[in-house]
Amino acid sequence: MARVLSTTEGTHRGAFTPADWLAFGSIGLIWGSSFVLISIGLEAFEPGLVTWLRVIGGALALSLLPAGRTPIDRADLPRLVAMSLLWVAIPFTLFPLAQQHVSSAVAGMLNGGLPVVAAIIGSIMLRRLPTPVHLAGLVLGSAGVAAIAISAAGESSSEAIGVVMLLVAVLCYGVAINIAAPLQQRYGAVPVMARMLAFAAVFTAPFGLVSVPGSRFAWASLAAVAVLGVVGTGLAFALMGRLVGRVGGTRAAFATYLVPVVALILGTVLRDEVVAAAGVAGIAMVIAGAALASRPDRAETSV
Repeated sequence: MARVLSTTEGTHRGAFTPADWLAFGSIGLIWGSSFVLISIGLEAFEPGLVTWLRVIGGALALSLLPAGRTPIDRADLPRLVAMSLLWVAIPFTLFPLAQQHVSSAVAGMLNGGLPVVAAIIGSIMLRRLPTPVHLAGLVLGSAGVAAIAISAAGESSSEAIGVVMLLVAVLCYGVAINIAAPLQQRYGAVPVMARMLAFAAVFTAPFGLVSVPGSRFAWASLAAVAVLGVVGTGLAFALMGRLVGRVGGTRAAFATYLVPVVALILGTVLRDEVVAAAGVAGIAMVIAGAALASRPDRAETSV
């Protein structure tokens, strides 16, 4: 277990390069739009089927690439299995379930708490206390997540259930993104993510299969889930894997601070969803906190 629950520093601890910023922006845009695609998928498909089809689509997309078939040492399989559960199977199952109780905008905003969670977990794994600036970011970001959760959960007990599911999913993400770093540095993003998604497809199969009878066919939902799988899962995980290996789990996680912004805009514009004022204030605190918590140490320089 100690071998699995460990992390490493990024290989590039200085300022982001243009390629890093491109990956950063792409991840935010792709994952920010995923919540609307999940909502469209749920119009015809049960949550378990949305999750399963999404994971299968991502696994197939990456496995078709030559790099996706690069061998991985058997000794690293336990870490891959843990990643597949914590980064995909558990949270991908919880998000569609939660979005039956909360809006896609709220789901996206709560997902914005990932940088804060990843920073806390990364500090524990590296046995290194946060700097004062990082600590301020963690406090501010945590307050923002709390404001978002309270603004949603205060409306009904049903929404409270959805918020709890989302918080558990974000906690899983925070652990997974940190334990992924050593494998990304050793093998590269595509081989690791292709196998991780393949494992996750197996783990989510039972939930997906039992959801088939309660689902109906609709082209819009199928198209949404297909894009969610190939782009929102396969491509996005490959980009995130590269970023994690280069800059470390904590700094890579703050790429997701764009996610709630994109989700909020798309949810309100395309889905006519309403977000409470406290939720909007919370997202501002999360963004500010994530930016502070993810800054490089003062000793680090650009390379």
